[in-house]
Amino acid sequence: MIKVENLSYSFPEKELYKDVSFEIEEGMHCAFIGSNGTGKTTLIDMMLNPDKYLYDGKITGLEGKRIGYVKQFEVHDKACKTTVFDYLNEYFVKLLKETEDTCAMMTEAENMDELFEKYQNLLDEYLALDGEHSSTNIYKALKDADLFEKCDLPIKDISGGEFKLVQVIKAMLMKTDLLIMDEPDVFLDFKNLNGLVELIKTYPKTMLVITHNRFLLNHCFNQILQIENCEVQQFVGNFIEYNLMRLETKLENRQIEKQQDEEIEKNEQMVKKLRATATVIDSASRGRQLKARVSYLERLKMNKIKSPFLETPVYDIQIEPSESLEEDEVAIKVSDFGVAFEETLLEKVDFDIKGEEKVAIVGANGTGKTTLLSRIMEVANQKSKNIESKNGENSNKNFDGSIEFSPNAMISILSQTRDDLQESEDAKKMSGGEKNMSQVKEVTSKKPNVLILDEPTSHLDIYAQESLEKALKEYNGAVLFVSHDFYTIATLADRVLLVENNSIRQMSNRAFRKMIYSKHFNKDYLLLEQKKKEVERRIEQHLLKDEFSKAQKLCDELEDITAEMTEIR
Repeated sequence: MIKVENLSYSFPEKELYKDVSFEIEEGMHCAFIGSNGTGKTTLIDMMLNPDKYLYDGKITGLEGKRIGYVKQFEVHDKACKTTVFDYLNEYFVKLLKETEDTCAMMTEAENMDELFEKYQNLLDEYLALDGEHSSTNIYKALKDADLFEKCDLPIKDISGGEFKLVQVIKAMLMKTDLLIMDEPDVFLDFKNLNGLVELIKTYPKTMLVITHNRFLLNHCFNQILQIENCEVQQFVGNFIEYNLMRLETKLENRQIEKQQDEEIEKNEQMVKKLRATATVIDSASRGRQLKARVSYLERLKMNKIKSPFLETPVYDIQIEPSESLEEDEVAIKVSDFGVAFEETLLEKVDFDIKGEEKVAIVGANGTGKTTLLSRIMEVANQKSKNIESKNGENSNKNFDGSIEFSPNAMISILSQTRDDLQESEDAKKMSGGEKNMSQVKEVTSKKPNVLILDEPTSHLDIYAQESLEKALKEYNGAVLFVSHDFYTIATLADRVLLVENNSIRQMSNRAFRKMIYSKHFNKDYLLLEQKKKEVERRIEQHLLKDEFSKAQKLCDELEDITAEMTEIR
């Protein structure tokens, strides 16, 4: 069991944890959630490296334990010629060779006891990791992750999302007592995300995962830790049940809070009257009565119910173009576009985007969608800087075709590769989500009428994701974006450009969802989830109006939906 007791820690400029306590039992798959910048990654680092920090409280249960860690960002060596299988098997090969070499040395060595101890330790580790069956275990893991056909490919030839899954498999093969993963889902396509879900579900040991991915949260975990306002709340159960508990508790607390507010208001009126009387009548007894009533009022306010985990964090995101395009005006036009490096990546790509359309570029990792978006961003930057580019035609020999923008277009770009958001001193103090939100604010402050966005919701907490999706949906401008997040695409996109077979296929949002249901996700589950979100929205509305009986009736309905979703997840 991992146990954190009364943990408090702060930076000079920010308090992170205040008297935090929680436990993770052996074998639990625990999701660690919370708003951006609340200290999730720092708490993980404290558990891994407690000697780096000066904190109050205790972290116990990790002494002598083997801990695996999959970082948020792993360097993908694009020059590595080692195959996926050999990359996953290399530690087992190395361990077996070292064991055999040590055994061979024992036939001639004088320090037999020392060598025998080393040999026994190596052999014990090899057997504990099931090294005898490493090939079988690797093939099984690749099959679970839907990567079996990649096993003989060089590491350099697989996509970034596939490499992330390979890193997860590599960590799982080490059979550590605790596996910690920091946003393992970022930038995974739908196929890879399903692969990650299967890997997590079949992993038999204790796991702690930082994630904001709504699909992953709904399908993979049996314990939730949420950090907000320097406190951590622990819940044993899945994320769907956790959200139900939060709403039911919020309803109960809001009723108590209303009674407390009425009692406070009543006593404030009494204090007001006593003060008015005390100014007219100089009486010791009235003074004592006033003092007692003021003291009672202060206690009421001090004891007022506090719910740091129940209130949804508010992100005020508003995007207003300084000058809108006409609704049917072509904002972006791509004609006969092609990309070729050693092989053809894209060819004969044609599409345009009207003045208020929201269009998603979607496709498997490695199909060329990021290359397409990057080239569009490059031409957009040339336009912003008034650099001549022959009507958007490509001077780069790797590209064909043209990319044009409306002469009235005022373009803002959100990129995942900006160096100034990685290397500045301020950026180094930010979480991934805080960096992304900082860029969102910068991009939207320019009042553009055309937005080009690369993974706009990546690293954002759930509340920020939903706030940004709402703001973009209401935005009176054109949006072209790349995303791997089904919820973002389903919520925002009017059309989808599916990148496949070296070109694109245009489809409606409805057709896209139908395709996703058939290929990747359970349709019944996702439809229930849409229904759940609508019921949750209505509950929140009734709570704002203090309509408690209506909210309770919807909570009962939500409980039935949650039970049905849990059964089929």
